[in-house]
Amino acid sequence: AYRIALPPSLSNLHDVFHVSQLRRYIADPSHVIEADDVQVRDNLTVETVPLRIEGREVKKLRNKEIASVKVVWGGPAGENAT
Repeated sequence: AYRIALPPSLSNLHDVFHVSQLRRYIADPSHVIEADDVQVRDNLTVETVPLRIEGREVKKLRNKEIASVKVVWGGPAGENAT
């Protein structure tokens, strides 16, 4: 496990994470955003809007069918698909 140093503004976040959560970072200049462009709310969230739906699928889990939708979100950090 690793303990990370967080700024006082993020003191309400858990500062320990397990090494299994680490992923190799692939450098991309588009990942850099200006801090002034991001409006963080008091509960540490940012406003995003859905741009488009990328896909849909239905998975069967035992006796249930679970629908999932892949959405591309837009916000201050650019597009992000979830």
